[in-house]
Amino acid sequence: MTKRRDVIVVGAGQAGLALGYLLSRDGRDFTILEAAAEPAAAWRRRWDSLRLFTSARYSGLPGWAFPGDPDRYPTRDDVVAYLTEYARRFELPVQLDSPVRSLRRVDGTYEVTAGDRTYQAEQVVIATGPFQRPRVPPIAAGLDPSVRQLHSSDYRSPADVPTGPVLVVGGGNSGFQIAEELAGSHEVHLSIGSRQTPLPQRILGRDLFWYLDATGLIRKSADSRIGRRMSGRDPLIGSRPRTLRRRHGVRLRPRAIDTQGPHVAFTDGATLRVGAVVWATGYCSDYAWIEAPVVDEHGSPVHRRGVTSSPGLYFLGLTWMHTRGSALLGWVEDDAEYIAAEIGRFDAGTKE
Repeated sequence: MTKRRDVIVVGAGQAGLALGYLLSRDGRDFTILEAAAEPAAAWRRRWDSLRLFTSARYSGLPGWAFPGDPDRYPTRDDVVAYLTEYARRFELPVQLDSPVRSLRRVDGTYEVTAGDRTYQAEQVVIATGPFQRPRVPPIAAGLDPSVRQLHSSDYRSPADVPTGPVLVVGGGNSGFQIAEELAGSHEVHLSIGSRQTPLPQRILGRDLFWYLDATGLIRKSADSRIGRRMSGRDPLIGSRPRTLRRRHGVRLRPRAIDTQGPHVAFTDGATLRVGAVVWATGYCSDYAWIEAPVVDEHGSPVHRRGVTSSPGLYFLGLTWMHTRGSALLGWVEDDAEYIAAEIGRFDAGTKE
């Protein structure tokens, strides 16, 4: 049986839930399709000790501020609890266990297949976020089976990593946080391919994002001059290479370029025998299920602030989709408001 809706939202993470709140406010008939058994699936897959680098003051969605001390830094479990309660509090129509298998345009409308159900809608918003398919470099295949390999999405705690030297690959915020945690119980090496600018989490008693918000930098578009510079270099927040080395004893390594058996080779010619590797190497997009010309040859979505060339089809919640805040809890509301307005304009246009 085919179910008809005004709008279908794919994904019940922070972007999909924020938009759901706005669509509900506007009286839209919509459904949010979520592949997992619970909302906030991407957050549930993160490591146990993860803590946001944005304070609670800057981590809320529209309609409900993040609870508790606004100056605290919420944990992974805090975020999961908040997003789960957000969906319940606003009675958002989330359909769980509904992985979308295909999206195609048929006779001027969209047909969305999720499990054994089919939905038709004039408009669809793809809010699956930036954390879709873990990226592991090809050199991983050269490691001996005795070496324990984990992507950061599979890492939960130091108990997941056997004794012996462990190499964390990836110089972003995830790599630094995981390396610091592992250093309490393991010999840790951190491979950094390209250096990122370290920024303090607090400056003169205020959260870093207070300054980014007050100066308007957090809302500079990716097309602006400063936005183009910022988007190419995601900073380290609250972490510094020197601190990681001196305070936690982590050995810093350059880019990992090859593996053979239990050994990893680096650009400086050094090699390291490892017992485990944690690949904090990010994620790839996975839009193979979209049968519409909105993805380029590299698998990246083609859009203008989430609006695609396919009428009524949108993206939401992507990194730097419009600004630095596009994929952050506290600022995804801005793009969600924009897409909600676009949905209204499209609807008005079809009724004229």
